[in-house]
Amino acid sequence: MEIDKAIRECDDRRLKTKYNNAIYVIKRALALYPVQEVALSFNGGKDSTVLLHLLRAGCFLHQAEEFNSEGDAADGGKTFPIRTIYFESPSAFPEINSFTYEAASIYDIQMDIIRLDFKSGLEALLKANPIRAIFLGVRIGDPTAVGQEQFSPSSPGWPPFMRVNPILDWSYRDVWAFLLVSTVRYCSLYDQGYTSIGSIHDTVPNALLSTRNSDSSEEKFKPAYLLADGRLERAGRAKKNSSVVCGKLSSTSNGLKMENLNSGSMLTASIITVGDEILFGTVEDKLGSVLCKKIHSIGWAVSRVTVTRNDIDSVAEEVERQKSRDDMVFIYGGIGPLHSDVTVAGVAKAFGVRMAPDEEFEEHLRHLIGEKCSGDKNEMALLPEGITELLHHEQLPVPLIKCHNVIILTATNAVELDRQWDCLVELAKSNGILELMDPFVSKCFATTLSDVEVAQPLSKLCAQFPDLYIGGYRESREGPLIITFEGKDLSRIEAASQSLCQKFHPGAFSKIK
Repeated sequence: MEIDKAIRECDDRRLKTKYNNAIYVIKRALALYPVQEVALSFNGGKDSTVLLHLLRAGCFLHQAEEFNSEGDAADGGKTFPIRTIYFESPSAFPEINSFTYEAASIYDIQMDIIRLDFKSGLEALLKANPIRAIFLGVRIGDPTAVGQEQFSPSSPGWPPFMRVNPILDWSYRDVWAFLLVSTVRYCSLYDQGYTSIGSIHDTVPNALLSTRNSDSSEEKFKPAYLLADGRLERAGRAKKNSSVVCGKLSSTSNGLKMENLNSGSMLTASIITVGDEILFGTVEDKLGSVLCKKIHSIGWAVSRVTVTRNDIDSVAEEVERQKSRDDMVFIYGGIGPLHSDVTVAGVAKAFGVRMAPDEEFEEHLRHLIGEKCSGDKNEMALLPEGITELLHHEQLPVPLIKCHNVIILTATNAVELDRQWDCLVELAKSNGILELMDPFVSKCFATTLSDVEVAQPLSKLCAQFPDLYIGGYRESREGPLIITFEGKDLSRIEAASQSLCQKFHPGAFSKIK
């Protein structure tokens, strides 16, 4: 069979592994269900095209094993034995329709054309036909892939059938590797710069493939398989939201829009700690205060430090709140020493994007923890699609993750945080992921005065010097009151501290830092 032969003779080890896993799922499904009771949902796109040819190969291999021969019973190249469902829509691209009917003719496909919505069409089809399992070209990161496995029963409220997902763990790169190695036909739109095809109302060529000549006003596009970053597969889908994120970020940027920031203004950051164990008091968060000092050391102000539960919705809610208030959000916690999949999924939800496999990050994980991260166990290699920037440094075993103005740290202790922070500062000097500003300066004074005596003068001082951070604390109830002054201008700190000291008798305050 030409598909099986092409894959087995190629040099792409990753593709061979993906192919073998998918064929195993197909053969398992065909062993569980008679071929008359399975169907393929085909939509003319690249994923379902891959699945069509995987099914051709899978049926051939299944029949060859079943009949132990290579006679007509195992000739998977002439007739496609699986019923195929095509939901024809008036908003579909004409090229998609043409390719679908062309494929049906070439491979002698039994095709049911349905002109209803997906759910109603399935209900009508399943009433007339005893279909128990449907092959779907769903990949991890697709909106419909949430919670699915290679075999997943249909959702409540839907007609009962088994969803079979042979390419669930395939990436954008895997899909194109298969199509090119197999030399099979695919929809012509992919050669015109389309990388993910929806309807005619929400799909345009991917701008990342544009090759507009400066001498010509005509815009041309490279084919889809030349897209370097598969995470940007859906960049050609029309966005409902504005290109400005949180008033600070462009949809095409992956950090701060520095041209809109006054270099002399105060940049603010917030810190989010993720962990039920902290909220339950099981462990103490020792990184928050250390991170605050490091953020102050590059001249940024910390506006708030919060602790949230270790679930996707809680993380998403907190990130959504902080990313719109502050110039940068640092988040850590969950499961270490790698990033937490819950934390990353929460960040993705906060930005309204899906999780998708990242081949580059998967390679780093494989190098770190071996083959355990591959196949159906590569959840840790799922990153927010289209907004993720991997921050590489030779001192980091795996890159840090930056999604617009959110940086995900993986440190579990102060030593790891020191290393990651030093790497971030080095990267900031070379590529501007953070604006490095003059650090905060501070002065601290100790006094034996009571809180009541100091409270009103301090309150007036805060109003008089709004550019300074003035605070007070006691390490114990019986210990001295520590007054802190922090800011960017040392002369202002000197003026504020002198003003406070003059309100009391000489020697009431002693400088400790």
